Amino acid sequence: MTLIAILLPWLSFLLRGRILSGILCLVLQITLIGWLPAAIWAVVSLNNAREDRRNRALIKAIREK
Repeated sequence: MTLIAILLPWLSFLLRGRILSGILCLVLQITLIGWLPAAIWAVVSLNNAREDRRNRALIKAIREK
């Protein structure tokens, strides 16, 4: 998924269900200069989503004890 976020940032957003972010990222990626910020934004967003999922799992595990 990280490779997709680097090569096709807009697709990374669309696959995760963030349609508006995906469209905005596609518009940004259309320009050659905007591709690098779009790729960075997609990778950072992907990492944040992974952290959120991990934190929810940890909170759930703590509450079950």
